[in-house]
Amino acid sequence: METIDQGMSPHLQLLELASMRMPFGKYKGFRLIDLPEPYVVWFAGQGFPEGKLGDMLRTVYEIKVNGLEYLFEELR
Repeated sequence: METIDQGMSPHLQLLELASMRMPFGKYKGFRLIDLPEPYVVWFAGQGFPEGKLGDMLRTVYEIKVNGLEYLFEELR
C-alpha cells in the first residue's frame, strides 16, 4: 500500500495532508485536518487503517494532541 513519501519535504507533506479527505464513515468528505480530535483519538485507540490514509491520520493525531493545529491555519 502507498504511504506518505518520506522523501517529500515537510511543507509538501502538510499540503497533501490539508487536501486529503476522509473516504468513509461519519465524517466522509471532511478534510483530515478538520476531523474532530475525539474522532482521531478514537482511531488511535482502535488502530489506524493501513497505508497512506493511516499514516496521514496518525500525523493528524500527533498534530492535534500536541497542540500544533496552528500549522493548519494557513492551509484552510
